[in-house]
Amino acid sequence: MLIAILILLLLAAVIAVVSAPLRRARGREDPAAAQRSALEAAREAKYREIRDAELDYATGKLSREDYEQLDATLRAEALSILDRLSALDAPAPER
Repeated sequence: MLIAILILLLLAAVIAVVSAPLRRARGREDPAAAQRSALEAAREAKYREIRDAELDYATGKLSREDYEQLDATLRAEALSILDRLSALDAPAPER
């Protein structure tokens, strides 16, 4: 009985030691990296929307006027996302 308890304690200690880096990494997520990831996902989604609008126009689902208005809006939003991504890449000003 005592041997079984010691084995369980040893097993629990091994699990705690092995899983410590995994638990630590999850708790220390870099906010800048999370923001970059979100912006990159938004950029790809916006590019997809632009391609969809181009396809809709090419297939006749959108009139020329509607396409031009939608395209201008989507491209302005894409530029905004790209500007925010560039701002993350910019070095911090020195004091």
